[in-house]
Amino acid sequence: MNTFRLFAGLKLRLIAGNLRGAVERKVGFVFTLIAAAFVAGIGFLSMSAIRFAEPDLAADLGVVVFSALVVGWAVIPLLSFGVDDTLDPSRLSLFPLRTREMAIGLFAASATGAWPLATLIALLGGVVGLSRGLAGALVGIAAVLLVFALCLVVSRLITTALSSALRSRRGRDALAVAAIGIVLLFQLPNVIVNRGVGDPTALLHGAAGVLRWTPPGLAATSISTGNPLWLVPVAAAIVLIGWLWIKALARALVTPDSSSQAASVRGSTGLLDRLMPDGPLSAVVYKELRYIRRDPRFRVGWLVSLVVVGVLAFSQSGGDSTAGPGLVIWLTCLGAVMIGAQQQFGNMFGADGRALWMNAVVYATDRDLRTDLRGRHLAATTIAVPLIAVLAVAAGMFTGATSGILPAMLLGWGLLGVAFGSGALTSVLVPYTIPDRLNAFTGAAPGQGGQAFLGSMGAMMATGVVGLPIIVPVVLGIGWMGVVALPYGVAIALLGEHLAAKIARMRMPEILDAVTKAA
Repeated sequence: MNTFRLFAGLKLRLIAGNLRGAVERKVGFVFTLIAAAFVAGIGFLSMSAIRFAEPDLAADLGVVVFSALVVGWAVIPLLSFGVDDTLDPSRLSLFPLRTREMAIGLFAASATGAWPLATLIALLGGVVGLSRGLAGALVGIAAVLLVFALCLVVSRLITTALSSALRSRRGRDALAVAAIGIVLLFQLPNVIVNRGVGDPTALLHGAAGVLRWTPPGLAATSISTGNPLWLVPVAAAIVLIGWLWIKALARALVTPDSSSQAASVRGSTGLLDRLMPDGPLSAVVYKELRYIRRDPRFRVGWLVSLVVVGVLAFSQSGGDSTAGPGLVIWLTCLGAVMIGAQQQFGNMFGADGRALWMNAVVYATDRDLRTDLRGRHLAATTIAVPLIAVLAVAAGMFTGATSGILPAMLLGWGLLGVAFGSGALTSVLVPYTIPDRLNAFTGAAPGQGGQAFLGSMGAMMATGVVGLPIIVPVVLGIGWMGVVALPYGVAIALLGEHLAAKIARMRMPEILDAVTKAA
């Protein structure tokens, strides 16, 4: 119990420590609290609303939702590995604690924070929605606590067992590829509904029939039936998973870090070497292309954009010509905004980290900074422009509205330029640290997640607002305005680079401090 209180207190002190000094961290923490409270409220109300459904349907919904929460706790910590210091057991390997004591402490750290509390509140909504009578409510409270504990131990087992691989570049690459399957899995209900594949109620009943025999399904069944005996296998599963976690923790504490193994570096020769003249601009382009090639964080965004747009195009049309070019334009614009909202555009100096000072000492004029920003944009353009073209063609082919491919492609390229201009400004106004040891799905140091989200949302909103003069006419059917979209996007990108260079010259010390926070 002392270990439990100690680690819970350390987690609270870690959260409080991230709020000292920087106003951005305080704003990000307040935003995180608001988001967690919103999710908790929506989750509680949604689970409580199950009570108004038919008893059989309510039981099936409870089984599926409880199972989905456990799956979420198994997957999401993998996506945030490297941001939460308590997820990586190597950070605590020098603590003078036995393995079982460390497991108790890590369990306490997992249960402490805004998001665990939000999960617990949402689960309590299941007591209101599924229980029938006082017996069901009493059993429901015990079931919710067991499911909450199950979420924590499952999460800890998976992150601990994979911690060595997740610290390596190869492991992060594998996780990035697996994320595509996760995106497709979350889009599956949308595809089923829009494509008319089977009866949704029958599919829900079939899924619940399988999941009912899993530990979270048994917990939900115990609430709806009021039978506490269903909780016995749930408790047994928690004990078994906890034992496996302790074994995995003991192994992880003595396993060498695979991320320290040497990696080979290939030379860079190709078409750009023949097209780009020597000089600072070429150097920045080559550096950015190496970042994109070596770091999975700079690739997963491109892949997710392509997959999400492809799945939406496939799910929202039956493959005929009734969709119209408007859908193609909307999907391509969505993909362009997703690409432009990535961290390498909205936080361009964050990837440099402590190495940024070597560039800062040679930024003698605004022109030097504009050259740096332009080189980063040119490197991204070599990948983003063909990718947007692929998105437009794929959307047109899936929906059958091939007449919308060309205007959608031109508009997507224009929005990309607008996103570049917006991202240049957020890069100098809201910079943040990107730690070296991090997975492909997180882009900020601990305590700066809210700041990163605000910067990304600000860039997306600015892109949408500034892009309205070219979006609205094309959507209304004035297709020739797509020709204007490209020069408009280039002009906005150049304007953003010009303003960002002036601001960065005045804020370079603050930018250096923001991108070199301890992770």
